[in-house]
Amino acid sequence: MTRSAVPSARADAGRPEDALDAAQAALAAEHAAVYGYGVVGGRISEKRVKEARTGHEAHRARRDAMHRVVRDLGGRPAAAAAAYTLPFPVPDSAAAVRLAAELEERVAAAYADLVRVAEGSLRREAASAVREAAVRAVRWRGGGVAFPGLGERPADTPAETASRSADAL
Repeated sequence: MTRSAVPSARADAGRPEDALDAAQAALAAEHAAVYGYGVVGGRISEKRVKEARTGHEAHRARRDAMHRVVRDLGGRPAAAAAAYTLPFPVPDSAAAVRLAAELEERVAAAYADLVRVAEGSLRREAASAVREAAVRAVRWRGGGVAFPGLGERPADTPAETASRSADAL
């Protein structure tokens, strides 16, 4: 059986009392990302190979950490699937870039679910993973936002921003 290389980011993380399910979902997202980056690395242009390698290594490290987290929470870490279904064909470098961005967005969402239900150091680590994946997603997409993952607001004039800031005090 194959699994999606882009797992659902909402996988049972709606139960605030159960960090184990969210940790398993984050582990599954990391397994899929490691697999997906293997595809990315085989199709990416030479100028972005280093970026793909860095992403792949980051996800391997996070995968291994999440394996330990699941075990520490009393669970049995889910194994990686033998193969994953990609969300779209990846015949060239442009599609590889899109896949990398999609993987990162899904990983960020999975960790956001873990942030919602975790506490202490696990919550901090999950928040760090959200940030790292969101930044990588923005880099793959070629955009630049101050806070990746948050919706962009319309640009205000400096006076409107200052007025709103003063009102908040």
